Parts: sequence; C-alpha cells; structure tokens
Amino acid sequence: MKDPYEVLGVKSSASADELKQAYRRLAKEFHPDLNPNDPIVEQRFKEISQAYSILGDKDRKKKFDRGELNADGSERGPRGFGRGGFGGQGPFGGGAEDIFNDLFRRAGRGNAGAGSGRTRTMEMRGKDVSYSLRIGFLDAARGSRRRVSLFDGKSIDVAIPPGTEDGQTLRLRGQGMPGMGGGEAGDAFVEVQVDSHRFFERDGDDIHLYAPVTLAEALLGGKITVPTVSGPVALTVPANSNSGTTLRLKGKGIARPGKTAGDQFVRLRIMLPDKADKDLVDFVKEWSKDYDYDVRRRAGFDNP
Repeated sequence: MKDPYEVLGVKSSASADELKQAYRRLAKEFHPDLNPNDPIVEQRFKEISQAYSILGDKDRKKKFDRGELNADGSERGPRGFGRGGFGGQGPFGGGAEDIFNDLFRRAGRGNAGAGSGRTRTMEMRGKDVSYSLRIGFLDAARGSRRRVSLFDGKSIDVAIPPGTEDGQTLRLRGQGMPGMGGGEAGDAFVEVQVDSHRFFERDGDDIHLYAPVTLAEALLGGKITVPTVSGPVALTVPANSNSGTTLRLKGKGIARPGKTAGDQFVRLRIMLPDKADKDLVDFVKEWSKDYDYDVRRRAGFDNP
C-alpha cells in the first residue's frame, strides 16, 4: 500500500484543513461517476479514500504517525487481525464520506425564499474527452468532413477546416461527458494527424515540391504542367535552367479562411533518359571538347 501522505500529495506536517482540502480536490477529480468505465481512475479513488480514512481521523492519524498502523489502515502487531483497524465508523472513519457528499450536494437556503430549507444538487461540468483522427494531406489542405465515433456510441460529422496542420486540435463544444446536477456537458477535443504526401512538402502555408524536367526543357525552356494542392497548373520553365532552379507560383500554397494564401515553390530537377541515346552521347562528347566548363569551381568547391 502507498503512503497515505503520498497519495494525498501532502507533507506529514499538513494540518487537518490541508488534508481535507487535498481530499476534496482529489475525490472530485477521480470519482468513478465522473470517469465511468475507467478502472485506473476507480483504483485511484479507492487509494484516495483509504488514505483519508486514516489521516482524516485525528486518533488514527496519530497512530499512523507513531507507526502503530499500516498504510492500509490495519493495526500492526497482534491487534492487526481484526477488521482492518477501521473501528466502528466504517471505512471512512466518519469524515471522508461526509466530505464527499458535500462535493455533490449543498444547502440552498434562501435561494427560493428565506427559510425554505430546500437543497439543490451541485452543478458540475462534464469531463472533457479526447480523440484522434488521421486524414490525408490534401484533405487537410483543402478542408473536408470526417465522421468520428463518440464514447457513447453516437457519431458526429466533424468539419476539417482548410489548411489544418498536423497535430492541430479541433474543439467540439458539448460533445464530452454529460454534466451532473444540470451542469453543462464537457467538450470533445479531436487531434488531427495529417499523413505525408509523396511529393508535396508543407512549410507553414507554403508548399514545396520537385518537378522533373527533360534536358530539352531545361536547355530550351517551355511550359510544363505541375500539380498544386488546388489542382494542376501550367508553369513556364526559363531557357537554360539548371537542376535546383526554383520557380514560384504565387497564391498556390495553403489557403486558410481569412488569411493570405501561401505560395508554391517548384524546384527543377533535370532527368536524363532512362536509356542512354547514342546520338546524344556522341554529340555531347564532341561538344564538350570545345565547350567544357568547370561547374564545381563555380560552386566554390575549390575553396571550401
């Protein structure tokens, strides 16, 4: 059994009021009615109640501090063969149970007329719940709708806003656990996990990709078609372009409501034919005799 001071999160010098406050806070947080079907929370609540049954009783606390009681409340030595050392007041020692009742019920005198003596159930907001949802890159970029199954078996269509980022959390108001005593329901939080794309890369609201071009397109220039998140567009390749040349498509990146759309940056990559062409090879051999050039010196490789 855990040390009751450790369970309540207080020091051994804690006062009776500090012990009571710690118990009230933890009992409210971990009560099984607010965390249904959660065995871990249920076990935690039992530990909290057990700890306060010892420390919330003045006499039993003294015995525990003197080493006469075990952490489970049973007496040490020959007297420990009884009913766990609880005495005649039950497992809460006459204190924790009353405190717990106060967490969910409070007097309402004077609210509906002086001296009415009426009581009202304490309103408590329902617990928030969390879900995760995996979607494709383009669905996140363009926006979409997905159906999410909730804890109570119901399903709800969730709107994925255009430009949703990986790890972004969407809030569904009132779709969490129901409240108690007329309290409002909690919220549901959906973490969106966005898959990577085979050639789009996102950087903020900008999109980057490599576009393969032929030797002729790079040398002579021309128009090519490239994909964007909003559909294919025509792109002009300047004559005498190199691998690594980056071209900008303004406004073709991520478009989010109320914000200026990002850009798409297309980086050219010259690709030779899969199969070597003899005429091309012979031409380059002859051409390079008179027009050879040092690309590595121009890049600064000779002076790192």
